[in-house]
Amino acid sequence: MAIEKIAIEQAVGTVVAHDLTGIVKGKSKGPVFKKGHVIKESDLSKLRKIGKNHLFVLKIDKGQMHEDEAAIKMARAAAGPGIFYDQTPSEGKINFYADMDGIFEVNVEALQALNMLGDVAMATRHTHSVVKKGEMVAGCRAIPLVVDRDFIDQAVSIAQEAGNILKVKPWAVKKAAVVITGQEVYEGRIKDAFGPILSEKLSSFGVTVLSTVIVPDQQEKIANSIKYCIEMGAELVITTGGMSVDPDDVTRAAIVDAGAEDVVYGSPVLPGSMFLVGYIEGVVVVGLPACGMYFKTTVLDIVLPRILAGERIGRKEIASLGHGGLCLGCKSCRFPICPFGKG
Repeated sequence: MAIEKIAIEQAVGTVVAHDLTGIVKGKSKGPVFKKGHVIKESDLSKLRKIGKNHLFVLKIDKGQMHEDEAAIKMARAAAGPGIFYDQTPSEGKINFYADMDGIFEVNVEALQALNMLGDVAMATRHTHSVVKKGEMVAGCRAIPLVVDRDFIDQAVSIAQEAGNILKVKPWAVKKAAVVITGQEVYEGRIKDAFGPILSEKLSSFGVTVLSTVIVPDQQEKIANSIKYCIEMGAELVITTGGMSVDPDDVTRAAIVDAGAEDVVYGSPVLPGSMFLVGYIEGVVVVGLPACGMYFKTTVLDIVLPRILAGERIGRKEIASLGHGGLCLGCKSCRFPICPFGKG
């Protein structure tokens, strides 16, 4: 890259090498054109008004590209389904946004590989963040004003080989049911607290709760209730209570009796270590321990968005929750704006 002094009449299409300051007496002083601005025909009159007959411009070789061109090229490669981005970069920077409500996902390994290159940078929200349409989810930029084309080609290759780096998955699960277990609740000796909590959580994602069933601590009745909910059309069944290892807690066994496969019991998340997830012919069945009634935020709040987006949760996905899986029990809960669930 070289810097050259030229007459402004020859400057159209060239890149300004430094900020050009303009002064309006008694009103303002500041850059009229910033370093890196590409001169247009319409800019010439402004240049003359600030006393510029000559400019120092960058001479960009064929093997190089301007920061804005580099940013656009990276953005095209990095943005996957459910993502849109600024069409006009500013000083080599582009922001990305969610194109729908859903769960934001990042290919973390590809993101790290891109940032290891050095002259490009991309910052994102945490993967598995819940996002609304129009919300900003990431930003990227070329750091130098002029970047080698080979270097940008490396960044693009990383994104393409990863099948994009950023995407938003829409909500796939639309109908759910809740099976509340507990002899004392069934007999009316205590009021059910789980139903209202779960209905609120599910409805916040646009999920319709088809049924809330209360059953006693009887294995067969719990299993039959789960089957009934699935027959009704539930794509997700959440069972509550009876998840400990005590002999009289039979919900785990009832879920298996109902036909659940690929069952994972236990999670490295506090609160929520006695959590269970399994599948009955594609329907997700969740076993939620009693902590879901006493704590505002639990393992369910981490896993539920991923389930609703259609992700299959197995042993590997559950095991990965240990990093960041400790709730700090803050007096004022600000989840998800906190470290909980952000491994």
